[in-house]
Amino acid sequence: MSTDTATAAGTIAAPASNAHLSRLILATSIGNALEFYDLVVYGYFATVLSRLFFPAHDKTVSLLLTLGTFALSYLARPVGALVLGSFSDRKGRKASLTLSIALMTLGTGLVALMPPYAAIGVLAPIGIFASRLLQGFSAGGEFGSSTAFLIEHAPQRKGFMASWQFSSQGASTLLASAFGAVLTSTLTQDQLEGWGWRIPFLFGMLIGPVGLYIRRRIDETPEFERAEKAASPVRELLATQKSRVLVSIGALVLTTTANYMLLYMPTYASRQLGLAPWAGFVATLLAGFIMMVLTPIVGHWSDKVGRTRIMLGAGVLFLVTVYPAFMLMNAHPSLVTLLAAVVWVALLKATYFAPIPALMSELFPTRTRTTGMALGYNIGTTVFGGFTPLAVAALIAATGNNLAPGLYLMLAAVISLGTLVWARARLNAR
Repeated sequence: MSTDTATAAGTIAAPASNAHLSRLILATSIGNALEFYDLVVYGYFATVLSRLFFPAHDKTVSLLLTLGTFALSYLARPVGALVLGSFSDRKGRKASLTLSIALMTLGTGLVALMPPYAAIGVLAPIGIFASRLLQGFSAGGEFGSSTAFLIEHAPQRKGFMASWQFSSQGASTLLASAFGAVLTSTLTQDQLEGWGWRIPFLFGMLIGPVGLYIRRRIDETPEFERAEKAASPVRELLATQKSRVLVSIGALVLTTTANYMLLYMPTYASRQLGLAPWAGFVATLLAGFIMMVLTPIVGHWSDKVGRTRIMLGAGVLFLVTVYPAFMLMNAHPSLVTLLAAVVWVALLKATYFAPIPALMSELFPTRTRTTGMALGYNIGTTVFGGFTPLAVAALIAATGNNLAPGLYLMLAAVISLGTLVWARARLNAR
C-alpha cells in the first residue's frame, strides 16, 4: 500500500465478526451481480435482440447495431463514475449504493418490458438505447462504492473482501448462462423471440428490490466516517492522482477484455464454430462457476503474498496460451474443445482479476477512493470491455479470420503486464 493511502486510511478498525462480514458481502455483491447479470444477458441474447429491435436486411449489420448499442451505452459509465463516485466520497458509500441499485433496476425493467420494433417502430431501438445508458450510468458508481464499502469494513482482509465483487460476476455469468442454455434448448425460435428472451430480464428486474431492501439496512463504514472529506473529490483526483487512475485502467485491460470475450462466446460458438446455441451457454456456465468459486480463494491468497505477483504470473500464462486456445477451437470445433478453451481462459481470468479490486483500493486515499476506483474501472471497461464484442465481431467480419479474438486478447495482456511492471517500479504496488 502507498504511504499516502495508509495515512489517509486512519486507524485500522477492529476485525468484524464473520456473520457481520457475510451480511456486508451479500449487501454489496447483490448489486454488482445485478449489474453484470443484465450486461451478460444482453450479450448472450444479442442475436435475438438484433432481429427484434434492430432489423436490417443483413444479419451481420443487425448484430453489429445491437452490439454497437451495447458498446455505446458504456459511454455513460465514466459519467456515472464521476457523479456517483464523487457522491459516495462526499455523502457516504451507503447512500451511493442505494441510489445505484435503484437506477439499475429501472434500466433492467425498461429492457424487459420494451415492445419490439414491429410494434412501435423506431421507438424500440431508442428505448433500448436509453435503458442501456441508464444502466451504464448506474453501473458507473457501483464498483467503486461497493469495493470501498467492503475493504473499509475489513481493511485487514482487503484481498478477500474485495474479490467478492468479481465472484458475484461469476455468479451472474452462471445464472445468465443457465437461463440461456435452458431457453435455447427447450423453446422454439418463435417462442424465444416472442416471449422467451424476456424471462431472464424480468428475473433481473425482481432482484433489484431485494438488493435495495438489504442495502438500506447496512451501516456506513467506520473508515469513511473518520476520514476528512474532500470538497471536490473529482478535482483533487485529477490534480494529484492521475497516474494512479491510469494504473487502474491499464491493470484492468486484460480482465475486462477476457470478460466480454466470454460474454460473446455463445455468439462466437454458433456463428464461427457452427455449434448449437446451447453449447456456448454450457461453456460460459462452467466459466461462471469457476470464477465464482476460485475468485475469493485467490483474493485470500493475495492478502498473504501480494496482488501483483499473482497477476503477473496469470497474465504471462494468458499471453502465451490464449491464441493456441482459439486455434484448437477452430481446428477441431466441438463442445469438448470449446469447453477446454473456455475453462482455461476462465481459470486464468479468475486468478488474474481476483486481486484487482484490492490493488485499486490501495492506490487511493479514503477521501478520493470511490471516485478514483470508479473512474479507472469504468474507463477501462468502457474502452476495452464494452467495445470488445463489437470489435471482435467487426474484426472477424473485416478479415475473415476466426482467430482474431486471440490476437485481440494477446494485445490486452501486453498492455496490462506493462502497466503492472510500471506500477511495481514507480508506485511500489505489491
